[in-house]
Amino acid sequence: MATQARIATLHRKTAETDIRLTINLDGEGTYHISTGVPFLNHMLELFTRHGFFDLTIEATGDLAIDDHHTVEDVGLALGQAFREALGDKKGIRRFGDATVPLDEALVSCIVDLSGRPFLAYNLKIQQEKVGNFATELIHDFHLAFTNQLGMNLHFNMTQGRNPHHIIEASFKAFARAMSSAVQYDPRVKGVLSTKGSL
Repeated sequence: MATQARIATLHRKTAETDIRLTINLDGEGTYHISTGVPFLNHMLELFTRHGFFDLTIEATGDLAIDDHHTVEDVGLALGQAFREALGDKKGIRRFGDATVPLDEALVSCIVDLSGRPFLAYNLKIQQEKVGNFATELIHDFHLAFTNQLGMNLHFNMTQGRNPHHIIEASFKAFARAMSSAVQYDPRVKGVLSTKGSL
């Protein structure tokens, strides 16, 4: 199938954050990520590498207050960039799923690039922090991403104890599920929907 480059570049600036982002959906897993939030950087590097996307993010935010605005707004910007890079979604698989272990943690992710935003977040993380990072912000990141892209995103945790392991497994599963969903399938003519649009 002949394809055009699926690349999006955007600049999102508010009173709280300033984000510049470029993504290539058909990349090699290269990244340059600087958000000011080390744990978020680490998760996005994993997402990029395991999804075989190319991603550059330069973000600054009001981290003197807390990490919330930066984490949420990076999720918004990344979801918007995916939406723009996907275009009309013609020829893509639309659905993707993956299950990833990390030591004692086992997490599944299922995605549907349906145009309908819904997040089912079933990661039961008992600890409030990983280092200085608030674990509840992972939910906020995924909700922002989901709403901007317009997708159905489900996370399910079979087991896990260590919060870093749970979150890392979830991002790797998310990456692999997204990588599958955005791939072209030669059997798909137009979009994979009886409605004719996604």
